[in-house]
Amino acid sequence: MAHFAISHWETDDWTDEMEDIARDKYVPLIKSVGAQRVSMVRVADRSFMVVTEYADAATAEAAQAKIVEIRAQAAEEMPMKMTAAMSGEVFAAG
Repeated sequence: MAHFAISHWETDDWTDEMEDIARDKYVPLIKSVGAQRVSMVRVADRSFMVVTEYADAATAEAAQAKIVEIRAQAAEEMPMKMTAAMSGEVFAAG
């Protein structure tokens, strides 16, 4: 069953350049460690969520060490910080 990881981020600023970096650099990085799909969703003026879908929990768990590195790199490169993270296995979908 699919497994999702969701992280919430706050940023000091929002620019087109940050969106370009997210799309062109970080989405491919996350996918390169096993994610099937990555969506970065702006939820307020200066906050967003990263929703990552994996095929299963084992794939998500195997990616976690690299995901920690990717998150740290993103926080160093751009003026933002992760404020929450959660993950879980899908039990129903439509």
